[in-house]
Amino acid sequence: MSIMRAQKIAVRGTAFAKSIQPKVKPAKTEKPITFEVGQKVVYPAYGVGQIQSIESKEIAGSSISFYMIRVLESDVTVMVPLNKVENVGVRPIATQGEVKEVYSMLKDKKVIVEQTTWNRRHREYMEKIKTGSIFEIAEVLRDLCVLRADKVLSFGEKKMLELAKGLLVKELAIAEVTDEPTVEAQIETIYTT
Repeated sequence: MSIMRAQKIAVRGTAFAKSIQPKVKPAKTEKPITFEVGQKVVYPAYGVGQIQSIESKEIAGSSISFYMIRVLESDVTVMVPLNKVENVGVRPIATQGEVKEVYSMLKDKKVIVEQTTWNRRHREYMEKIKTGSIFEIAEVLRDLCVLRADKVLSFGEKKMLELAKGLLVKELAIAEVTDEPTVEAQIETIYTT
């Protein structure tokens, strides 16, 4: 095999390896994240949930403790092992400082939405939503609202906008101790003025 061909293969292999690497997760905190029964949390891509209980189950001869989280929107209960909370991305509801940052992001309409195919944007937006980050979800909502001002959104884009808005509105309403229609009206005001 020639050196040139070997270099091309190595470069392709590197590009492939980079494409399949997982997204970098935030640095782990020194103290593990813990939640209390009754606490509201965010479960990535599903939205706000509430810790119903902490239960231990016997699995393969080991006792494993789980958070039982009831997702408020769908009333589905998910089990998350206590030692996997950070890996799954379960996090507390946004703080007041984070809420202000989100509104600031939403007001920044001077963003350029990439003119790529809808399929590619859809994949990128879904990846952002699946992170569970309030900022990533706000970015998806903002980008789609900016895009909506320039053109009529496709059916898929409208569904994605509604998904991002729904996730964001529910969390912001809980964080601000208000109701969802009030938060939704605030967000719509940002994009109609």
